[in-house]
Amino acid sequence: MRKHVSLVVVSLLALVLTGCFTGVESTPKITADDVKREQIIVTAEQLYMDSVKPERFTRWKPGKQFYVTDNKINLIFGATAKHDCALMGDTIVYRDCRATNSVIGEEVVDLVFEDNQGHEYMYRVGMSVKDMLDRENVEVPFTIELSVISDAKKKLQGNTYYILTPMWYDFNEEISHGRKFVPVKINDIQPGNHIYPLRLVCEDERGDEFQLFMSVGGGKKSPRRFSALFSFTDPHLKYPLIIDEVWQNIINGKVAPDMTRDECRLSLGAPKEIDRRPGYSGVREMWIYENGVYLIFEDGLLREFRNDAVIR
Repeated sequence: MRKHVSLVVVSLLALVLTGCFTGVESTPKITADDVKREQIIVTAEQLYMDSVKPERFTRWKPGKQFYVTDNKINLIFGATAKHDCALMGDTIVYRDCRATNSVIGEEVVDLVFEDNQGHEYMYRVGMSVKDMLDRENVEVPFTIELSVISDAKKKLQGNTYYILTPMWYDFNEEISHGRKFVPVKINDIQPGNHIYPLRLVCEDERGDEFQLFMSVGGGKKSPRRFSALFSFTDPHLKYPLIIDEVWQNIINGKVAPDMTRDECRLSLGAPKEIDRRPGYSGVREMWIYENGVYLIFEDGLLREFRNDAVIR
């Protein structure tokens, strides 16, 4: 019986090895779903901005200021909006909250705001006073609470951090390819837009200024929270075996022959997919990116690539 089981195991192993190393078939492509799940560790950067968030409605007081991010705000003001009034970039002030009845007789709330000319606007929220008091926060579309900007300034303005993203913005709000893992100072915090409420005016160690947009509040999975943009410590310290020459490539988002997979991932980010197959001298691995860039590794070292940002 044992002999029979052993023969079955040997046969299965032979089939597996034949399927993997014929030189014709290849192992399946590896996608993000195949990445090993690691134990989640909460970092100091992830917790740093937790106190910067919109105020609970119970804390709103007359005079609370809101920055208007889009002229579409007139849609929520309905009949109280001014004709052809452009509020974008202006500040409106919260004045009052009034309970009323909807057209179907349900209790709803009107939030009353005022612009700098004394004109009154009403935003009808589709919930009762009790529901509003129970909510963590009440969102006024197309606005940013200026208390959020003030709180963010207290936490960030004048501080220097290591930047983790090369997606910088110039002062025309156009994306410009920046550097990552270098120290940058936050000179100012201004209102952003209805997606990312914080606009950070930054300066790198060379004196070049640029902008970043950042989210706050409870959206832990947002790609532009503080922890996705900044590190308190020099990231190079986590990779002491990476020599300075290669680290400069990584800072500038470039790759060069003989860089390792980890070094290329730090430089260009994770690929869209990975195709692994046997080559003449060992395992050949191709990384494919969404922008048409590809990298080819042999035995873990970069050998061929197509990338406009490469070091040749």
